[in-house]
Amino acid sequence: MSTSFPGFSSPMAGTDAPLDMLAACHTRIEKQCTTLTRLVPHLAEHGADEQAATAARNVMRYFDTAALMHHADEEENLFPELLDSMAGSDAVCLRELTQTLTADHRRLEADWRHLRRALAEIAEERPAELAAQDVAEFVERYARHLQREDEELFPMAQRLLGDDALKRLGHAMSERRGPAAPSA
Repeated sequence: MSTSFPGFSSPMAGTDAPLDMLAACHTRIEKQCTTLTRLVPHLAEHGADEQAATAARNVMRYFDTAALMHHADEEENLFPELLDSMAGSDAVCLRELTQTLTADHRRLEADWRHLRRALAEIAEERPAELAAQDVAEFVERYARHLQREDEELFPMAQRLLGDDALKRLGHAMSERRGPAAPSA
């Protein structure tokens, strides 16, 4: 019996509701992490077959594009808008949070580059070792990161950002993706 890999369906939100769009991206990241986790035992049982290749291509496409746009949305637009909205000692706490999340992004991107090498081989239906420990660490690191954003960053943004800041954020996210690009 082969492994079932989740698809791409998840809550949709557009750039007119940028915080909702960023939160919906977390659901898609979690689904891609589930696919990556399921790929490890599938490879052990079936090798780099067509189903594994398709899953690898889908995960690569997501983390090569949408996940990077999501990081840019936060670092280039959301974090600066939040910092501009704060003053005094409150900004110190927020600056620490955004610096930590930015460092997380760099670590996740480095982990992704490592995993991607094996996935590129699998995507071509060539044998490759996708180390379970590497996948588990990547998935766990992303889960902790997403939880912190969901529990701290997004509620703070919802509270602090006014309509104008949210419009600027949504516009920047839309520009980043281009007119026909899918949501992150």
